[in-house]
Order: sequence, then C-alpha cells, then structure tokens
Amino acid sequence: MAASRPLPFTHDLPTLHVKLQGLLQFLRDALSISNAHTVDFYTEAVWEELVDLPPETVLAALRKSAAEADRQLSAPRPLVEAERGSGVTEFPKIFCETSQKLLSAEAFAQAAKYYSVQNLGICTPLEELFLALRGNKKWRTGENMKLIEFMNMKKSHEVQEMSELICSIADYYGIKQVIDLGSGKGYLSSFLSLMYGLKVYGLDSSNTNTRGAKERNRKLKKHWKHYHTQSRADVNGLAFKMAKDRKVQNGVLYEADTEKVCNNSPANQDEIPASDFSPDFSGSVISNIRKQVENLQTEPQGEENLCFENAFSLVDFLPINAIEHTSSQIAYRETCETNKGRRKMKSKSSDCSVYSPLTSLITADSELHDIIHDLEDCLMVGLHTCGDLAANTLRIFTSKSEVKGVCSVGCCYHLLSEEFENQHKECTQEKWGFPMCQYLKEERWCCGRNARMSACLALERVAVGQGLPTESLFYRAVLQDIIKDCYGITKCDQHVGKIYSKCSSFLDYVRKSLKKLGLDECKLSEKNIMEYYEKYKPRMNELEAFNMLKVVLAPCIETLILLDRLCYLKEQEDIAWSALVKLFDPVKSPRCYAVIALKKQQ
Repeated sequence: MAASRPLPFTHDLPTLHVKLQGLLQFLRDALSISNAHTVDFYTEAVWEELVDLPPETVLAALRKSAAEADRQLSAPRPLVEAERGSGVTEFPKIFCETSQKLLSAEAFAQAAKYYSVQNLGICTPLEELFLALRGNKKWRTGENMKLIEFMNMKKSHEVQEMSELICSIADYYGIKQVIDLGSGKGYLSSFLSLMYGLKVYGLDSSNTNTRGAKERNRKLKKHWKHYHTQSRADVNGLAFKMAKDRKVQNGVLYEADTEKVCNNSPANQDEIPASDFSPDFSGSVISNIRKQVENLQTEPQGEENLCFENAFSLVDFLPINAIEHTSSQIAYRETCETNKGRRKMKSKSSDCSVYSPLTSLITADSELHDIIHDLEDCLMVGLHTCGDLAANTLRIFTSKSEVKGVCSVGCCYHLLSEEFENQHKECTQEKWGFPMCQYLKEERWCCGRNARMSACLALERVAVGQGLPTESLFYRAVLQDIIKDCYGITKCDQHVGKIYSKCSSFLDYVRKSLKKLGLDECKLSEKNIMEYYEKYKPRMNELEAFNMLKVVLAPCIETLILLDRLCYLKEQEDIAWSALVKLFDPVKSPRCYAVIALKKQQ
C-alpha cells in the first residue's frame, strides 16, 4: 500500500438500513406517480386518479422549491436530520391515507429533496477520498490535453475525473492492471493506458465497439506522440534560453567561450576547471532547469507514465558545454550513445499498446481467466455501465479474488432486471439487477420499469421551468386518446418513436404517427383530429405539472438503486471499504455517482 492515511468514514450497514426505511416509506406512496405512463395520461385520467390539487398549485409549489434549491447551490449541505443519522422524518401530510392522492406539493418537494443522495448524507466527499489515497501529493491530470478532438465535452470531463480516481486507487494499492467493463468506444481505457501507464483490458459485448476502440486508440496514441514531441521541444528551448540569458547576465560572449575551449590543447584539457569549461551552467542553473522540467511534466507516477514515456534527463537536452567534463570527448560520445540507445529501447517498448480491447459478453458468472490469460491483481471499473452490467460488475468484484477494487458508475436504470416485477411469470434467472441487498430482497421491493425510467431523469437540481419536453408528450398523450376512440386499441406494442421533431404541427404529427403504426389515416378528417387537440389543449398544464412531479421524484429512485448497491457491498465480509462518491459535475454528467469498494489487504 502506497499510503498510510485511513480511508474516509462511511456509514455502516445498520445506519444505511435506517435511511432505507425512511426512503421506502416515502416511495410506497410516491411510486404511483413515477409508474404512471404519460402516454396514457388522458385515456387513464391520471391526474384525477393521483393528484387532488389544481395543476397551477402544483406548478407554483415546485417552481418555488426549485428556486430555493438554486439559491442553496452556492453552499450545499445535508439536512439536519440527515446529519443526525435519522432515516424517517416527519413531513406535513403528503398523500391521502384512503385515496393515496397527492395532497401537498410543498411537502412532496421537501421529502423528495430530503431523500436525494446528496442530502441524505450517504455520499463520501471526493476530496476526502483523494486526500486519503495520495496524502498531500499533488497530481496533474493532463487537463491541458485537447481531448475534445476525440470526445465531446461531457465525455472528456467524465474520462479525466474518473481516470484520476482510478489511478489514485491503483497507486494506493500498487496495482497496474485495470479491467474496464462495458468499455464501449474505449475512451476511458485509452486514457488510463496512455496517460497513466496502466495495463488496461477493455471488455465490451459489441465487436463493432471493439474494432472502433482499437482505431480510436491508434489515433489517440498518434496525438499523444505529437504532444510528447512538442513537450520535449519546449524543454529544449527552455534549457537553451536559460543558458543564453545567463551568458548575457555574466557578460560572457558565447563565441569567446567557444574560442577559449577550442584553443586549449588536448594535453591541457584535463586541467581546465569545470567552471571554466561550462561557466554558464552552474549548479543553480541546472537546478533551475530541473525545476522547470518538473513543472512541465504532468506525470503522477514517474517514468512509468506513458504521457512522458521518455523521462527527461539533463544529458538529453543540455548543450555540450553544460555536461560535466570527464576524461575525454570519447567518454562523452559513449554517454550520448548509451542514452540514445536507452531512449530507443524506451520508445520501442512504449509503442506496444497497454490497452487491449476485447469482445466478450460479461455476466455475473463470467470467468475472467478465460478472457484475460495474464490476469493478475487488478481493479475493475465501468463508466456508465448499462442496466444489469453495473450490478454484475459488483458481483464479479466480490467473487473474484484477483479483483481488489471496483469503481462503477451505472446508467440506464430502465434496463435493470427486477426480481419481483413479474412474479407471476416463470423465470430461470437467478441473479437480478435489482434488488441486490438482502434488506430489499426481504422487503420483496419492486420499483417498476416506468419508475426506473424516470430515475434516468435524476439531476442534482431541477431548474425553474425545467422538465420534460411537454409539447411532444402532450401530442403523444392526445394521439393515444384518438387511437383508443377511433381504432379501439387500448394497448399498442408498437412505438411511435421520435416523430415530433420531424413534424410541423399536431395534424402532421397525427398523420405520420398513424401511418407508422399501420393504421388507416384516411379514417380521420382534419376536423376530427383538431377537435381532439382543442379538447385537451386547456389541460396541457396538467401534463406539465405531472411531469414536474416525476422529475422532482427521480433522484429518490436513483437513491434507492444506489443504496441497494452500497448495502450489498456492506454485506460482504472481505471488503475493507465501500462508499458512494459524487464523481462528476452533475450539470455536465447527470449520472454522476460512483460506487467504490476496496478489499482487505492480504
């Protein structure tokens, strides 16, 4: 272990259970809102069924709550109850006990805010984790690299932040091998290998992604080499500039110095004092150059860092008269040849890729030795692993002795398999995406696909007026009523898809949608279609308010999924430390929470 600082404090399993208890109490009533499908909003009279308030009242309350959240962004802090470790909190009455309808939008927003990851007090500060992993050692993560040429700003932010954390953990435990599950296009894997010199295996189920990752890695390595060349040129220029400036300051002309050296006979050369031979490169000058070189380098792990794969030495770039004179010029030439050969060997070895994209379908029972033949102690990581892959990443970590740590950021919660979602159907599946922990298994808890879908909307905050694209959802909800009334279809397996952006009006939207669904559009006149539009237009604010309720509730569902994974890790005996960490800026990357765990040292 490279550091001696203790890892940050995290809540134990009983404390997390208490917090889960309060969250479940709130969600038992609130999940009906998340599970209501907006397609059926008018056909199923969703507003009348679930909300006992005017839409104007709900919108005003939620906008007020969002505005208060905006004001608190400058100084965020957990609520007082969360700091005391309490899980169940008394809020004003939110739902009617008999009808289960929403009674108070203000209390609803307050509870939803309380049960978000950040406010519930279950998140470990990233700064504390970095301090424990690397002490006071300052790292630079290559922020000046123009990664935007290879990935968008969101991905660039995610890759740089996550790779720094992964490398800190690897350095802390002395691990060099990383397995990137669901590596996709290979951005994270390439950065880890090129920037930090880690040996990375990127596993993805898509052969297309694997081929694309190899090509992107080739281009990225080419970019890296250009960056190295430029950095070396900058260092050479710095050395010569410092030498020239020093000459001018001392009033010594370079030409005179050269003539002095050339006029000395070979017999007398050994008697020339070093200060006379290289007066411009005193110890202080060389020391300054060393400092400048150190400032130019952005390597966190010495010469193993492939971003600066040929570690700079003074011999490599100082002028000939800056080198300490030994017995003869031949010795100098031999030194140069030795260094030249060393640089060639390093360059040749660095050309060998330390990132290997592999195509493999990963399940909880995958045998890593069958996929990676030189498997050793390693870290397992995943950046936005979809659905069950996030859960399986944690299961592989707990079951494989070679995997010493895990850092996983999940996404696509709607693709999670739920053990208790379709209990009436026979299923041979043994390991599910949700729930993972024993507490929720005993509760036989089920979120439902629509609720999991809405969890993908979770953000750190809901800005005033921010929500789902209301008009497109309004079009779809009215279309569903048309299909039900005019074609007698209550449930349709086909999807309309992203037609809204291609349509000029509601009429155009209905025509194109009916055609895509294989329904006779000639059955409806323009007048019939527009009558439906006029009928529901005054009630569009109901749909807007309902969507805002779903957006406000979304972070709570994400909290439940993340807490489930953290509790699962806390249940394992051989895990030394586990936590949730807000790794990314939520404005840049809404799926910003990482599940991190480290095993006990042998």
